[in-house]
Amino acid sequence: MSRNSKFLNALSGDVSATPPVWYMRQAGRYLPEYRALRAKAGSFLDLCFDSDLASEVTLQPIRRFDLDAAILFADILLIPHALGRNLRFAEGEGPLLDPVTHETDISGFRETDILSDLSAVFETVTKTRASLPEDKAVIGFAGAPWTVATYMLAGRSMKDPAALRFQYYEHPAFITELIDILTTHTIAYLKAQIDAGADAIQLFDTWAAGLPWPVLDKLSIRPLEKIASALKASRPETPIILFPKGVGEKSIEYAMIGHADGLGIDYGMDPSWARANLSDHVTVQGGLDPLLVVNGGKAMFDAAETLLKLFHDVPYVFNLGHGFVPQTPPENVAALTEFIRGKGR
Repeated sequence: MSRNSKFLNALSGDVSATPPVWYMRQAGRYLPEYRALRAKAGSFLDLCFDSDLASEVTLQPIRRFDLDAAILFADILLIPHALGRNLRFAEGEGPLLDPVTHETDISGFRETDILSDLSAVFETVTKTRASLPEDKAVIGFAGAPWTVATYMLAGRSMKDPAALRFQYYEHPAFITELIDILTTHTIAYLKAQIDAGADAIQLFDTWAAGLPWPVLDKLSIRPLEKIASALKASRPETPIILFPKGVGEKSIEYAMIGHADGLGIDYGMDPSWARANLSDHVTVQGGLDPLLVVNGGKAMFDAAETLLKLFHDVPYVFNLGHGFVPQTPPENVAALTEFIRGKGR
């Protein structure tokens, strides 16, 4: 594990003069060096499964912006890919998979050895950790079971949350079993990332907002609690960050998961509410609208300063409320990072 890391210290409860900073989708299409490697790899999946290239992509934003943490370059749908669901990426359509629609589609999923098919991911973690100084952390990640399940059920990015809710109400046992299988595989996948050198873990529940209570509790919160508990039982030193996008004030339910160290807030959440209700339980991370970084300038700096002032006296990790979009100018990212570093508490 990385030592003397401002990022890891913040997740342990430390308050520093300036917060640690990293960004969701900090490696990606907005960087010209990424686009060059992407062209060299041939396809997105080829890039994910070439550990030398994937490690280089992971390191690119650290070299360019001197951020406090590198997040593994991979994809949240690699687990269903390892389960044989034929993941592919179509131009203008995003990810596509062979959908699961019935119990027979998932029979045998429990017994599938996904780790051997994902060995390149763990090699990427190891190579990245070896390439960074000790004060830079490596973040491993996975999609939360519900979010991954939405892609598997729809065969693509979810277009109609209501359709999946209907599917759950009609076939609760089938979807509950799928969630449980994904939970088990996610635990194994993240343990392997930690063993390969990941210093922290983030779980992305991008589609949690589409679920009403108590379905949210059953399909999103409880599986995340099970994953966090299993990881802490065997790898107790590794901090865990949850990012349940769009759940609003239900974020408190995620913050109360006993083994969560950090909680990402999206750009739609009132950061004052987050400061008042979440910071006593977890280290808050994020909140800045990534579209502000596209235009940059005063609006971006003012929004960043608001976050810095709100969280000045509690542990906080500066980040976005969602990932960078492809049209983000790298010079605006550099200016934002310099601004954060220059604002002492």
